[in-house]
Amino acid sequence: MVNTWHQDFKDNAIFRLEENVRMISIALSKVVEEELWTKQNQSLNTLGNQLLHICGNMTQYIVSGLGGNPDERNREEEFSTEDGFTKDELLQRLLLTVQTSTTIIDDATPENLLKKRKVQGFDLSGIGVVLHAVEHFSYHTGQIAMQVKLVIDQPLGFYEGMNLNTLNEED
Repeated sequence: MVNTWHQDFKDNAIFRLEENVRMISIALSKVVEEELWTKQNQSLNTLGNQLLHICGNMTQYIVSGLGGNPDERNREEEFSTEDGFTKDELLQRLLLTVQTSTTIIDDATPENLLKKRKVQGFDLSGIGVVLHAVEHFSYHTGQIAMQVKLVIDQPLGFYEGMNLNTLNEED
């Protein structure tokens, strides 16, 4: 089977989304419930707020922007929430958001990936929408990892057992 540019793009975007879920799941497994809503200082968001924000952004960009569903995001609430969700509830929300998003990405036609639309005030193609959502998710995954490392003072072991010193090869 010949892989097309759009299928390769979609496969790689989905891989990155799922990889971020994997890393966030590992990071959150290392902290206790109380850490979820603890603000380490006034300029940082809590882990809980970051998870709500990731879900809100991905829903606005992928589910609404690419998928054509109504945009019902309440961005302010993502940052003002101070409790009310457990780690498991937030992880389930994240998993559902990513599952919905990956289905929409996987179902996107080449025409939909190239179609221009306005999302959060930005003029983007479907590719731009997906790139934004993946990049945004990765950015916050790194923030979550850093916050958890500050709390537990240990490496998270995202790539434990893998040799990351392997040199590149051509297929």
